Amino acid sequence: MSINIGIAHLRAIVALTDHGSFTAAAGALDVSQPSLSRTVAEAERRLKVRLFVRTTRSVTPTGDGREVASFARRVLFEFDEGLRQIGRFVSGERGTVTIACLPSLAATYLPQYIVDFRSQHPEVTVHIQDGLRDDVLSAVRDGSVDFALAAAAEREDGLDAEPVTRDLFVCAVPSDHRFVGRDSVDWTELAGESFIAFGPESSIDGPVRRALDNAGVHVGPVVRAHNVGAVAGLTAAGLGITVVPELVVPMMSFAPLTYVPLEPKAYRTISVVQLPRRHHSASSRAFIEMLLPRKDRETTLP
Repeated sequence: MSINIGIAHLRAIVALTDHGSFTAAAGALDVSQPSLSRTVAEAERRLKVRLFVRTTRSVTPTGDGREVASFARRVLFEFDEGLRQIGRFVSGERGTVTIACLPSLAATYLPQYIVDFRSQHPEVTVHIQDGLRDDVLSAVRDGSVDFALAAAAEREDGLDAEPVTRDLFVCAVPSDHRFVGRDSVDWTELAGESFIAFGPESSIDGPVRRALDNAGVHVGPVVRAHNVGAVAGLTAAGLGITVVPELVVPMMSFAPLTYVPLEPKAYRTISVVQLPRRHHSASSRAFIEMLLPRKDRETTLP
C-alpha cells in the first residue's frame, strides 16, 4: 500500500492530537483553522481511515489516530533533526575538509591553522592527505580532495594556485664543513661541492636546480634521495651538502647539521591549489579563507 501524505499532514495530526482543539492546534502551527481542518481531512482521505472524533466541544483521536500520531511523531523528529544537521553543514558548522599537502607543510606549517580552525568549527573533521608534489596536485585534479597546500606557481597546469607564503632556501652542511660559522654563503660557492639532491618529483628539486643554473653553478658528485630524513642522514654523514627550504628544517632536526643562509635569497612559493570554479562546502571555504593572507594578518612561518 502506497501512503501519499506529507510532512504538513503529519504535523497537523500531531498538533491536533496534542492540543485536542482545531483552534489551539492551528495557533501552535501558525496556520488558519480552516487550513488545518482541510489538511487533517485530506490526511484521513488519503489514509482511508478516521483519525479523529469531532464534537462541538473537543477533538479526540481514534485508536487509529493515536497510532498514526505516534509514528508521525517519530518521523517528524528524524526529519527535523535531519534539517538541523543539513543547516549545520551548509553553514560550515559540520562537515569534512580534505586537504592534500606536502609532508613538510603537514608537519610544520599546517598544524596551527588546524588548531585555529577546530576552535571555530569543532564539529568539522579535517583529513590530511600528505604526499609528494605530483601526488598532491593529482589529488586536486581528480577531485579526491577539496584543495591542496603545495609549492606551486600562480597557474599550475590548469589548476588555480593562490600564494599564501614564501619558504626561504638555506644551505645544510655537516657540522665540520667549512661553511659552518659563516653569516651567509653565495650560491657560486657551492660549485664543485658533493651534493645531496631531492628527487625530481619533489617540490624542492626544481627551485634548487633553477637557482644553481641562474648562478651558473655545477655541483660535484650528486646523490639523490626522496625522503627528507634520508637527505638529512646522508648530509650529516659527510657525503655532501644540500639545500632545503626552512619549513623542512624541523624535520631534519635529528641530524647534526648546520644551516647557513644563501645569497642571493631564493624561495619556493606555497599556494592554495584548487580546481578552477570548484564549488566548495562552507567548511572548506572557511578553511581556505583562513589560509589566505589578509592585510590585517601577517603570515609567519613556524
